[in-house]
Amino acid sequence: MFVDEVDIHVAAGNGGNGCMSFRREMRVPRGGPNGGDGGDGGSIYLVASQHQNTLVTYRFHPEFKAERGQHGMGSDCTGHRGEDLVLEVPPGTVVYEKNGDDLIALADLRAVGDRVLVARGGRGGRGNAAFATSTNRAPRRTETATRSA
Repeated sequence: MFVDEVDIHVAAGNGGNGCMSFRREMRVPRGGPNGGDGGDGGSIYLVASQHQNTLVTYRFHPEFKAERGQHGMGSDCTGHRGEDLVLEVPPGTVVYEKNGDDLIALADLRAVGDRVLVARGGRGGRGNAAFATSTNRAPRRTETATRSA
């Protein structure tokens, strides 16, 4: 079956939240904050590939979601970044974004290897170690992650 037009729904991964943690050791009474930052969410790319000659792959599986970023952890550990999702399409594919009833052209993937970002992953939030200042040495504040675009 030859398919030359499909509608797919893509969702990039959200970022991970920052962590609130404090250093605790036996002989260190005021160790300070050590909450790590959250990891960024994964993005979604469309790439023209010589191994594809039709869009039938996306006809029966139209929804794709990239991986979420990992939350921050104690001991200043940053969360892992979400894995990017790469979708292969045949060369000559024209990519549109559907905005209500309007279609907005994003890219024309003519040659093998052409790639376009269709959904950017969210940014990871900051942990409480990022908010430490000389006057506020033990901040009880973190930043939540941003949503994917």
